[in-house]
Order: sequence, then C-alpha cells, then structure tokens
Amino acid sequence: MDDVNLPPSSKKILLLLEDGGALTHKELVRLSSLAPRTVRYALKRLKDNDMIVEKFNFRDARQILYEYKDSQMVSAQ
Repeated sequence: MDDVNLPPSSKKILLLLEDGGALTHKELVRLSSLAPRTVRYALKRLKDNDMIVEKFNFRDARQILYEYKDSQMVSAQ
C-alpha cells in the first residue's frame, strides 16, 4: 500500500476492506462516513491499482461486493 500514491479516501476504504472483509458500496459509505461519490472514486483508484477485486453478491445481485485482494489470496490457500 505504501508504494502507491493514494488519496486519503482510498487509504481509508482499503483499511476498511482489510479489516472488514468483503463489503458493498453502501456498507463502505456507512462505515467510512464519506460521501457516496468519494467512495466510488476511492474504489476506482483501488481497482485501477489492482488492490481490490469485485465479487458477485449472491444475497443481492444488484450490489457488488468489494474485497481487498490479499485477503482473497489467504482464503484461497
């Protein structure tokens, strides 16, 4: 995380995903107290830097789950 130049909002979202596992956009907005547009921008930056993955949400197909990429590697082992 340190070698990539991320804005504070992206760092906050990344920390939430590291600690909380897979979360939806709505959950990230609630937990971070950031504006929805700011969370979308943070998620875009994290996806562009290949730090998070999008997963299908089987509970609600209308919402995407976002997960920290390293946690996915750990759960696969």
